[in-house]
Amino acid sequence: MTKKVGEIWSFPRHESEIPEELHIGYVYQTQYLDGTLQTHHGAFQEVFSPIIDDRPSAKFTNFRLGQYPLMTVQQAESVLNTAVRTWNLGLGEWPRMPWQQRITHIEKFVELMKFRREKIVRLLMWEIGKSSKDSYKEFDRTIEYIEKTIIECRLLNQGTDEFRETEGVLTRVPRTPIGVVLCMGPFNYPLNETLTVIIPALIMGNVVIYKPAKYGVLLMEPLLECFAEAFPSGVVGSLYGDGATVITPLMQSGKIDCLAFIGSGKVADMIIKSHPYPHRLRTILGLGAKNPAVVFANADIDLAVKECISGSLSFNGQRCTAIKIIFVQKLIADEFVQKFSEAVDVLPLGMPWDDKHLNEGPIQTPMPEVGKIDWMGDYITDALMKGAESKNFRAGAPYDTMMIPAVLYPCNSLMKIYHEEQFGPIVPIVPYDDFAEVIDYMEHSPFGQQISLFTPANIDTTLVTQLANMVCRININSQCQRGPDILPFTGRKDSAMGTLSIYDALRSFSIRTVIAKKE
Repeated sequence: MTKKVGEIWSFPRHESEIPEELHIGYVYQTQYLDGTLQTHHGAFQEVFSPIIDDRPSAKFTNFRLGQYPLMTVQQAESVLNTAVRTWNLGLGEWPRMPWQQRITHIEKFVELMKFRREKIVRLLMWEIGKSSKDSYKEFDRTIEYIEKTIIECRLLNQGTDEFRETEGVLTRVPRTPIGVVLCMGPFNYPLNETLTVIIPALIMGNVVIYKPAKYGVLLMEPLLECFAEAFPSGVVGSLYGDGATVITPLMQSGKIDCLAFIGSGKVADMIIKSHPYPHRLRTILGLGAKNPAVVFANADIDLAVKECISGSLSFNGQRCTAIKIIFVQKLIADEFVQKFSEAVDVLPLGMPWDDKHLNEGPIQTPMPEVGKIDWMGDYITDALMKGAESKNFRAGAPYDTMMIPAVLYPCNSLMKIYHEEQFGPIVPIVPYDDFAEVIDYMEHSPFGQQISLFTPANIDTTLVTQLANMVCRININSQCQRGPDILPFTGRKDSAMGTLSIYDALRSFSIRTVIAKKE
């Protein structure tokens, strides 16, 4: 049952408080992919759900979700060697297979995946605390992404088998695979953003090794059999365990041809630097962001509040595309902050499955990262010490793995929250006089993913022109977001390398090869 931010919250204390259809047994994952499904006999990592009540008197203790293999260096190297043999310098069966035939394997995978929908959705809720609606949306959106990728692949390859005359030269320009691709997705979209790099890489003829994120590992377990049944041996490999143990030796071998990574820039840098031939390594990276929203004095305040609430606090703000700082023109700043804070105070707190009873607005749920509450508390304390005030009721109050969102105003450049990506339920609001102050912020920010502008429809095109060379998406009167998936998703500066979308990913995971002969 949901509660409002201002009400006292308690976690489920007995299994009877959880809908029966959402009960989940212990996931004892013992297998991984190395050519075929292999059984791990070594150490395991236990997985705990953030949906807990850790008080001694609690009767409900079913928060031990399961465990997965802690693979060794030798096991990781075996997975790599299998992938390298399967690729075979581009001469393997999979990279030389006609694209039409590869599509049949992708289609088989999709059909097998659909049968795992309920289990994967349940694991999304239990393992990372994602709401029911968002969990179903993530699964269904992923299926739709794969199906549209198949359509786009057919369009991309039309006519590539035919020679065409160009200035007296007959040419054919097919797209060819890169090689062995290492795919690493994030914990906040562990299904979608992992498969939206795996599938384009596979359909273009690459051999893939994937490693799930630190949180959101078990939900990939139902897909192991799907990969094993849908694809030839060795085309897909999986890694589990400590990144330094299983990723570093693979990169140091120099045998990884492409890295598709979505996560922090710091981790990406460490992985890339361990590769001995950096110029051979193609990188497709989705990294950090500090997306601002800008509310002009003539904006529709109610619309701006609604979009900024959803943009900043959906999935507790744990999205790279989230609005992470709001600039409000001083003429309306007090009114905006009051309405925004009041809206936060009526946001529901609850378990992931509680949102099925809600019509709109984000629900605040438990967060999976260990130490996340303390990390958010440090940002709040720093801001309060440097002039900000908490504007909503019980801002930042912790409830075990859950935290009441914190609205901080007025924020300034002395605060850590002004510059750093919080990736959590804190909303810093900055008053400004002139838009030049926002431009100055954007110029000095290390990030350049998106921005949201709240202003009448007849926005000054000069503003858009200024921002177009600073960020890769400008949202007018709407929150920052990734979709629709046909649109390019990328960033400037430290926010991204390469471009992802249904259209762009196929091109990112392939190379154009020219075959030419005289007429």
